[in-house]
Amino acid sequence: MDLGPVEYVVLAFPGNRFRGEIAPELKSLVASGTVRILDLTFVKKDADGAVSYVELDALDPMESSVFDDIEGEVGGLFSQEDLELIAEELVPDSSAAVLLWEDTWAAGISGAVRRAGGRLVAHERIPADVVERAYENA
Repeated sequence: MDLGPVEYVVLAFPGNRFRGEIAPELKSLVASGTVRILDLTFVKKDADGAVSYVELDALDPMESSVFDDIEGEVGGLFSQEDLELIAEELVPDSSAAVLLWEDTWAAGISGAVRRAGGRLVAHERIPADVVERAYENA
């Protein structure tokens, strides 16, 4: 089976408030075959700096209901050390959704490169604001 690249993203939110816009977009990405969710964990830091970690399946049903329609094999792939490093970067009274996904859209080309004896030697995401400035300056 060909696997696409696996990436993680950390999406931080001030005030420990998640809003509902993210779940439908994730569902769309999964349904279209663009990504496959491998793990989804929430990190919360209260106003005093105390940190808690919550896996998707441990969320309160009201909180997790927005993710009900997202298919994936979500489960404990982030280590405690991973989550602690992420928590260090959060300001007090904020939260983060920590996602691990496979870029399934790239599975075919990734497998073809491996079968041809090739290997990925560089990969970096270019921030949107950098691309926008480049277009403005072009």
